[in-house]
Amino acid sequence: MVTIRKSLDRGYANHGWLEARHSFSFAGYHDPQHMGFGPLRVINEDRVQAGRGFGSHGHRDMEIITWILGGALAHRDSMGNGSTIRPGDVQRMSAGRGVMHSEFNPSQDEPTHLLQIWIEPDRQGVEPSYEEARFPVETRQGRLRLIASNDGREGSVKIHQAVAVYATLLDGEDALKQPVAAGRRVYVHVARGEVTVNGHPLSAGDALKAEGERELVLERGRGAEVLLFDLP
Repeated sequence: MVTIRKSLDRGYANHGWLEARHSFSFAGYHDPQHMGFGPLRVINEDRVQAGRGFGSHGHRDMEIITWILGGALAHRDSMGNGSTIRPGDVQRMSAGRGVMHSEFNPSQDEPTHLLQIWIEPDRQGVEPSYEEARFPVETRQGRLRLIASNDGREGSVKIHQAVAVYATLLDGEDALKQPVAAGRRVYVHVARGEVTVNGHPLSAGDALKAEGERELVLERGRGAEVLLFDLP
């Protein structure tokens, strides 16, 4: 079974310095029909104005993945980590027993465009940790590149959940086939451009939920950047 969620059906918030679209219920946006998909709990598409950001705040028992689409994001946390990530970088923070962090746009003239993703861990109370990895354009063009997994294979960041997260860039004649194991479900989020998934045309911000499918076919991309989540 395949279900489509269009971009404009997502939750929306505009705080002036931050414009956000929420794929699932988050903060002031509550929709009992969209509370998550398996352990995938949050996909927020955020646009942060120059010189602004999220002040220090805390999280517990959540795997938090940040994927940059444009601009840069400066990270600081209570574990002593500090860095700036840009397009092609993935950041993973396991909040575990509790961590404080802040995220700011370090540019004085360019907005930051990002996806923040929360995945519920398979156990609570783990030691908080942080990790980054870089996936250049050429490693994602026309292929599904693993960027997060439960065992850190293929250079992906490691998360505490049996989830595999893939990123791809698709254009023109590129076509990808992704098998789906029995009992697994898949969530596809289109970050930019256009792509067809199992015959369904999708545009930026659209999502596809697949349950009981044996394979997903991604094709007919037009400047498409896509994240694919293989979920229990």
